[in-house]
Amino acid sequence: MINRQSQSELKPYATWEEDSRGRLNPEPESATRGCYQRDRDRIIHSKAFRRLAYKTQVFVNHEGDFFRTRLTHSLEVSQIARSVCRFLGLNEDLGEALALAHDLGHPPFGHAGEDALGEMMEPFGGFDHNAQSLHVVTREEEMYGKWDGLNLTWETLEGLVKHNGPVLNYQIGETLPHPIAAYAHSQDLELNTHAGLEAQVAALADDIAYNNHDIDDGLRAELFTIEDLREIPLVGRIFEDVSQEFAGVDVSRRINEAVRRLIGAMVDDLIVETSRRVALLAPKNVTDIRLHDQPVAGFSDEMRENDAAIKGFLFPNMYRHYKLNRMTSKGRRVVKDLFKLLVNEPECLPTNWRDDAHHPGSENTARIVADYIAGMTDRYALDEHRRLFDLQARIS
Repeated sequence: MINRQSQSELKPYATWEEDSRGRLNPEPESATRGCYQRDRDRIIHSKAFRRLAYKTQVFVNHEGDFFRTRLTHSLEVSQIARSVCRFLGLNEDLGEALALAHDLGHPPFGHAGEDALGEMMEPFGGFDHNAQSLHVVTREEEMYGKWDGLNLTWETLEGLVKHNGPVLNYQIGETLPHPIAAYAHSQDLELNTHAGLEAQVAALADDIAYNNHDIDDGLRAELFTIEDLREIPLVGRIFEDVSQEFAGVDVSRRINEAVRRLIGAMVDDLIVETSRRVALLAPKNVTDIRLHDQPVAGFSDEMRENDAAIKGFLFPNMYRHYKLNRMTSKGRRVVKDLFKLLVNEPECLPTNWRDDAHHPGSENTARIVADYIAGMTDRYALDEHRRLFDLQARIS
């Protein structure tokens, strides 16, 4: 009765539900959904997922209605991840769950907010959004009567922590990010191995989505022009082909067509190269994937060069554009101001956050404040900053 992928559709090295290591808190399985479907559904229904609608991807949330947010980005990543998983015979539900959850720990104001929070948390062990995503799904979400967090499967938690590869600092004895170190006492996520292929695919789907959609958003925000893209090998060729084929078509539609083709080219390369690596490794099960000495999912050498060229263009022309610098500078100031005030005056925290923050300036208080700020949306952070720093603001 369970609505899961047919076993005949899954490769031996995929993540099979029947072999799941289960949940930290055992619970009856559903009669209608597989375990990774349930993980996906719990992520979608979480408060942290809803907040992604008002968190920056690149542009601050209120800068325009058409730019990507963390939520729209996560949905686009999940579409790519699910498509690739389906073609490769991997577990689509697990790939989708990981794609939807990968940014749950991101603070407001995009990478600028994360950098600011990391700087403030440096004396207290630092801040990492991947580790924070684990903290969100294992501790912060309060949806169930029997446990904190979403009680996700071992495989989903493993993929969240290791989708970018093994946590190598665990091998060389350095300090782990606090949320990962804290959770390690509850469950062994085998930090020094790779994650399954579904997590590796989700990480590359993230790369494909943000590169291409940042090109789209950058063009629409007029940070650069189609002509500026001509020198990027793959991008320039695709835009040139589209311009010639659809010369009389509106420029907005030409942008859509070119970005669609660019995503397709990168997805196709990911599928072909990953299939080639799988054929060479000949894994018998997912354990062979985890224990391999390098990722099995990946781009070809040529596509990695194209990917690097895209990033090399976007960094100076978009991420360091003065218009974005002004937005991100404000975001950094807001995060730092909030952190400094709340760490030293924890009595200003909302009641449900203040209960455990007893000692100003302590590591425990700093972690509580970081959790509070990381969960904020862009607009809530701006409103909270106004309430705490604007003398004319109404006390609330």
